[in-house]
Formats: sequence, structure tokens, C-alpha cells
Amino acid sequence: MSKYSVQQHQVETLLSWVKSGQIAIPEMQRPFVWSSTKVRDLMDSLYKGYPVGYLITWQSQEIGLKDGTTSGFKHILIDGQQRITAMTAALVGHAVVDKDYSKKRIKIAFNPQTEEFQTLTPVIDRDKAWISDVAEFMNDSSTFSAIRAYLTQNPEADEKAVVDACGKLSAVRNAQVGIITLADELDINTVTEIFIRINSKGVPLSSADFAMSKISSQGEHGSQLRKLIDYFCHMARHPGVYDDIVKNDAGFVESGFMSKIAWLKDDASDLYDPDYTDVIRVAGLRGFGRGKMASLVSLLSGRDFETRTFREDLAAESFATLEKVLLEIVNQYNFQQFTLTIKSAGFTQAKMISSKNALNFAYALYLRLRAEKFLSEGQIKRVVRRWFIMSMLTGRHSGSLETQFELDIRRIDELGVEEYLNQIERGQLTDGFWEVELPSNMNTTSTRSPYFTVFLAAQIQRNAKGFLSKHITIGQMMEEGGDIHHLVPKNYLVRSGVTDRTQYNQIANYALTETPVNIGIKDAAPADYLKRVGDQVETGELGLGELASEEELASTFEENAVPASLRKTTSETYQEFLAERREQMAAYIRDYYRGL
Repeated sequence: MSKYSVQQHQVETLLSWVKSGQIAIPEMQRPFVWSSTKVRDLMDSLYKGYPVGYLITWQSQEIGLKDGTTSGFKHILIDGQQRITAMTAALVGHAVVDKDYSKKRIKIAFNPQTEEFQTLTPVIDRDKAWISDVAEFMNDSSTFSAIRAYLTQNPEADEKAVVDACGKLSAVRNAQVGIITLADELDINTVTEIFIRINSKGVPLSSADFAMSKISSQGEHGSQLRKLIDYFCHMARHPGVYDDIVKNDAGFVESGFMSKIAWLKDDASDLYDPDYTDVIRVAGLRGFGRGKMASLVSLLSGRDFETRTFREDLAAESFATLEKVLLEIVNQYNFQQFTLTIKSAGFTQAKMISSKNALNFAYALYLRLRAEKFLSEGQIKRVVRRWFIMSMLTGRHSGSLETQFELDIRRIDELGVEEYLNQIERGQLTDGFWEVELPSNMNTTSTRSPYFTVFLAAQIQRNAKGFLSKHITIGQMMEEGGDIHHLVPKNYLVRSGVTDRTQYNQIANYALTETPVNIGIKDAAPADYLKRVGDQVETGELGLGELASEEELASTFEENAVPASLRKTTSETYQEFLAERREQMAAYIRDYYRGL
């Protein structure tokens, strides 16, 4: 089976397809990233007959209609959307959308005497030697009249040269552009592989890109759903863009979708700022029980997995489900209650979350449980907290995550979420996990590892204070900036012969401290700086932190899971200290998890 066909089409034909919707360009309503000089260079290449690269389209499936006929094919543009947008801007005069979601014209000027293209500037606009706007010239009903008007304003110009140059400019409409059409039978993975091999930069497309393309190809309503996702993700990161969207996209405002996400303009939380891939993934899990985006695209295409045919009623049903689920995802109450649930587990900062997919699955699970109404709100939050932490600690949603997503959804359907979670805990979070596997996994230097971030979350959730701190909590230090302190100082270890950074930078050697405490400890051996703390406990004269009693000193060790052996740790006993600290950190996390 041929996986693609290659044809040449005139620019004018291509632009007519864009206008009629025969080619779906999902990115047309997203910010245009090309500079005006790149648009100018594209025009110059078309004028000179240079190749401008192939466009790549993926032909959609024919869908069976109720009257027994089939729908027409539509081409989804996979690669070349910036070039198409540039052509419609320069040759047709369509406005593009800038980074502020404001529509603006990109005007390209042409000098028939020098056969030069330039981005229009005020200076060029005043220069009679230039045709200020190529689009106006191309759309003029009488090219002959436009040329005569130019010659009247430029009597010194070579008439034949001007006529020839303007003729070549008009002929840009007839320039040939190659289109590679990928067969409709291909699955997403194959289409992605073909794209990577054709594209000289090897830029991979994600399955989410195809899903978004499929959504926006479904007429005006599909386009508005696509914008709902885009604008939601953009406003989550940049609330200030709300005014720009309202000002520049009246159609989206009138659709009613803007009111669903308007709350984001006042939302300052950045714990969970999903991108469109995250939203599509959550929607697939919540609405369709599908972890594989390829399956979601097939459902939106109306695929009947039993008969392997495509039906209009199934496509319509899938889009209705998608819209319903998207409104659940962007709902203010749902979103904010979910983020509060994650924060209540101690994850108060986005930088603490090393697995976005663990967060995505947790949100889909939260939405599902709320919709089912089998559990109380408190029970739902407890399950979601435990599932999220379990996923972080076990790396459940890394690797073949789509397969794991679908397995988990299926098992939740079969057993119920509480029973299934209990099975996972009995099978994976055993005594062996807490006492052997987790301490072993903590043999790492990465402060982004889930083991270290879960440990910090446990401290935050239990309102633990920083090491050698009397008043300042771990949570406060995470918000305002505390120091990651080496319990056995790095310079002390290096001086003593421990020069391997993978050893002195072990997470088991880390604790959060106040900056003045960290500075005060400097590179002293543990016995030396802890003696200073012990002396101030006896004398009451503070010199290193504010601890003033044996109880407070014992508490700082317990709250930071620091073994008492630190008092006597030297470079020679450092490895034994690390092993003991890992065990205590693991036990601290275990007690935290069981208390969620």
C-alpha cells in the first residue's frame, strides 16, 4: 500500500482550498511565529520560481452519513502551516494573530524596477517606486490599470521592465507548490514517523497535535473547542492575556466558552499549568477511558472498533462527549479543588512535581470520581492524594504510560478505585518497598527525583521546621527561599578526600535550612557545628540558629529525619551515615503516606 501521494498545485488553487475549508489549518487562529522578513523571503522565492518546500497533509477518513452516502475528504495540514499563513497574509491580505492574540496585517512591498521585496515601512510607503501592498495589487480587478497607475507616478521608469516585473508578480498565483498527501489508512504513529523522516529538522509531532488538528477540523464549533483548550492553557500561565483575547476574538467570546475560563484572569496559582497535551490526555482518560491519543483521534473520527468502519453518529457522539469533558476540566471549582487536594499532600510548588503525567492521571481520576458520586468529597480527596503519591514513588506513569493509563482505568472499572488502590499498595508498597527498595532508590544526587520531592512534601504536610530552625517551616522556606544544606558539609568532605560529587551531593546528605544557619555552619565538621548548638542550649547564648533546649534539638533531628549518628559522623563513617539517613527518610515518607 502506498503511504502517500505527491502532487503539484498552483498557489491560487491552494489558497482557494484554504478559503473553502478543504484544507484544515488548525494553527491559523494561533499566534503567527514567523517574522515579517521570513514572509518577505517566501514571496521572493515564489517570485523567482525557487522551491518553497513541500506541504504535508493527512487525508481524513470518509464518514458514513445517515442517508447512506459518505462525507467528502478533508486534508489536515500537518506541516507547512506557517507557509500557508504567510501566503494568505501576503497575497490575500488576511490578518494574522500575534502573540497578544491581536490581529494585524503583514504588508509586503514590491519594487518593480529593482524586483525587490521588503516589509512595508513608513519610509517605503511614501516612496512612489514601491507598490506598498502586494495583496492589494494581486486582488486588484484590473492589473493593467494598476500598472498604468504605477507608471504615471514613476515616469522615469523603464515601462517594459515594469510591465514584465508586474507580470511575474501576478504569475506568483500560478507558482507550483508540492503537496505530500498521507493516506487516510495510516495510523498516527506511522504518520508521525513519516513526518520526522521528511522534515529536514526532524521535529517530532505528538499525538496530541493530531488530536488538536482533528478537533479544529470539525467546522466552527470544533475551532471554538480548539481555542477553548488553547486559551485555557495560555491563561493558566499568563492570566493577563484575558483582555487581549476578549478584545481580539469576539467570535470566541460570543460562543460562550470565554465565560467558562474567565476565572483564570484572577487565578495566581501555578501548581498545575497544563499544556494542550495535558488537557487532551485528561480528556481522553476522563471521557473515553482511553490513555492512547491515537484511539481518541479514531473515536473523534467516528471509528467503530468492532466493525472497523467510520460512522457520522459515532463521530458526533464523541465530539459531544469531548465538549462535556472539556467543560469539566476547565471548570473553576473542579480545577481549584483538585489543586488544593494536591497542595494538602504537601506539594505546594510546581517545581516539586517531577511527573506531569502523574498529575494528569490524578486530575482525570478526581473528575471521574466526582461525576460518579459514589464517594464523598473527603473520600475522593483521600484517594486522589494517595494515588498521586503512590504514582510519584513508584514511577507508575513513566515509560509506557499510555498502556499503563488504560490498564489502570480498566481495573478501576472492574474493581472500584478503593479496592484497586488497595491491591496496588499490598503488591507494591510492601515492607520490602519501604525498608529496602525506597532507600535504595534514594541513592541519587537529583533534587528533582520524586523521592526527595515527596520527602519535602511530607515535611510540608507535617508542618516540619527546617534543620536547626525553631520557627521557620519547610513550607515557608520553599515559598520564600531556603538553602539546601549539606548535613556533612561538602568542603569538609572534599578536604577529607571525598571528592566524588555523586557522593557528597547525595540527597541523603541534604536538608533545608535557613540561609543564616547555612552560612554559620560553613564547612565545619558535624561534630563541631553541632557542639556549637549544644553549647548554646546550655548557656542560652544564641550563635547558630535559635534552638535553646534539648527538646528543640531532638525535634529538629526528628522532623528532618536526621539520624543521631550525625553528631559523630566523619568522612570515614560518611557512607554509614548516608545509609542510615536513607532508611529514616523512607520511614518518614511511609508514615506520611499512611496518614494521608
